[in-house]
Order: sequence, then structure tokens, then C-alpha cells
Amino acid sequence: MRVQSLTLVAASAALLAPTTLPATPVPYRPPAEPAARGDGDVVAADLLARTRHCAQVSHGRYRSDAGTRATIPVCGLSGAVYWKADLDIDCDGRPTRRCNRRTDPQFSPAAAYTQSDGRRLNAERLPYIVLPAPSRIWNHRAHGLRGGSVAALVYRDRVRFAVVGDTGPRDVIGEASYAAARQLGIPADPRGGGARSGVTYIVFENSRVGRIEDHAEAVAQGERLVRRLVGGRTRTR
Repeated sequence: MRVQSLTLVAASAALLAPTTLPATPVPYRPPAEPAARGDGDVVAADLLARTRHCAQVSHGRYRSDAGTRATIPVCGLSGAVYWKADLDIDCDGRPTRRCNRRTDPQFSPAAAYTQSDGRRLNAERLPYIVLPAPSRIWNHRAHGLRGGSVAALVYRDRVRFAVVGDTGPRDVIGEASYAAARQLGIPADPRGGGARSGVTYIVFENSRVGRIEDHAEAVAQGERLVRRLVGGRTRTR
């Protein structure tokens, strides 16, 4: 009986003892970014379908860079204009760690527009696009575009929102800030970054954020304007 009792006690203790399994390390994987979505629920394919055919509103065409052929028209939509071009990096405005005379040989401390407090724009932090200065080719002012107008940028499967923050040469189009390039996944180095083609710029007529530096407002307005542009055919989360 003594031996049997000890056996039963040992068996019971084994059943009640906590079980510790060797820890298996699980590698961290960052959550995948929704491939076809923008800052909200905007889908790149919807915008690209809407901009498939060009109803030209410019009187001529623009160059992508100085010395290249002029092949880029500005096209019209209901309540917006758009063009398809390259993306050159604009670092002009407030000197920062990544945007200054050392990092960008063409850096200028002045941009066409300033913040609501009078300070220069921060190209490293604020997503903005550059409009060509008014000319015989096209005058953006005739379409209600100005500093702070809201824009949507489409590159591959990404949609991001920005504001009009600067103006450039009269015959060249296709430029956006360091921050805008970063958001689109485009190399933002002002010396060798940018995209050679494939960027769609959509700018909404008579739109404007209250403070040009308020990116959250640009996103909110942009989402609403894009929904209107595509007739509400955006996909929800």
C-alpha cells in the first residue's frame, strides 16, 4: 500500500505541474500598407481611370525638364485640372537638415508662398506641389488655383494629398516637395531623387486650406473632393 500510494502521489504531481514550453521567437513584420489606398479610402485605380482621356485646357504643352521636348498638356476635369509628368524634388523654403544649400545645389530660401504665420514653407515636412508660373501656355489663376489649393498625387498604387506651395519656370511642369516625394515612395534626394515619369497631379479648382501648413486639412478636403470627382466610387475600408 505504501508503494502504491507513493506512485499515485507522484503521478498526480506530474499532472498538476505547470508545463513550460520553449519560447519560439516570432520575427516582427510591420503591417502591410494597403496597396491601392491613399491617405484615407481613396483608390488609385479610380483616379487613374478618371484621368485616362485628356481634355486639354492649356494652350500649349510643357517640358518635363529644361531642354526636353514639350509634350505634357494640362487637362480638364469637372472641378479640377491634371497633368501626367515626372517628379523633380523641390527643397525650396526653410533650410532644414535635408533641404539646404549643401544637400541641394539649386536650393532657394524663398518659395512663392509662406505659412499662415509668415514663415517660409518646410519642404522636408510639408507635401506640396509646384505650378508653372502663368504664361501663354497656361494660367493656373484662371482655374482658381493659388497657394494652398488642394492636390491629389497618384504614383503607381499610391494616392497622397498635398497643397500648392510654390511656382516654377513658365515652360516646365512636374515638381513636388521633398515630403511629397517621400509619401509617394519616391527617392527624395534633391541631387538624384525623383521619378522620371508616371506621376499624376490633380489640382482642385477654387479649393484652399485655411492654413497652407495644415496637412491634415489638406487630406480631409482632398478625400472629399476626390469622392466627388469619381462620383462616390471609392472603396471603403
